[in-house]
Amino acid sequence: MMHIAAATCCGPAPSLGALALKLLPLDRPAWIELAANWLGREENYKWLDFGEGARALSVMSLRIMTQRDLHVLRLFTPDDSDLPIGIVALSEIRCQSKTAGSVWAVLGRKRYAGYAVRAMSKLLTFGFGELGLEAVSAWTVESNVAARRGLEQLGFRYVGRQRRRHWIDGRPYDRLLYDLLATEHVPDD
Repeated sequence: MMHIAAATCCGPAPSLGALALKLLPLDRPAWIELAANWLGREENYKWLDFGEGARALSVMSLRIMTQRDLHVLRLFTPDDSDLPIGIVALSEIRCQSKTAGSVWAVLGRKRYAGYAVRAMSKLLTFGFGELGLEAVSAWTVESNVAARRGLEQLGFRYVGRQRRRHWIDGRPYDRLLYDLLATEHVPDD
């Protein structure tokens, strides 16, 4: 899945200050709580699906996800600070088939929207390079134009549609399916 809060691919362009965007492991209780808070906001969780219709994750669920090889969860920072501004993840990692079933990002604040795609690019570089993944899939809700643009900016290719698969406020939406091969990924420097 590729779910970025509705305005994530818009907003001011990140500065290229002395520091650079960092991906931080979700290994501190305070950071897990922070990420769970972001994921618990309706403006964010309405775009997500963690199975069986589960959208918002509890602190305990997120803690369990950090302990399983099935997920790589990272907080990300802006260029000019070490404070986390969002979370990005590769989920449903299958080592034998060298795939990840989804990539997703959630912002803590929309004002940092320009960083979500960069953080995802950096995580994809890690997935393809360090984990040896060959393909990563993603999906987004058809009405999430910002997420669609973000996937296209990352080089993901549209591969299909699941009709009436996602529900927001009692209304059905289609999910648009994408994938990216390791050979197609262009690392963000």
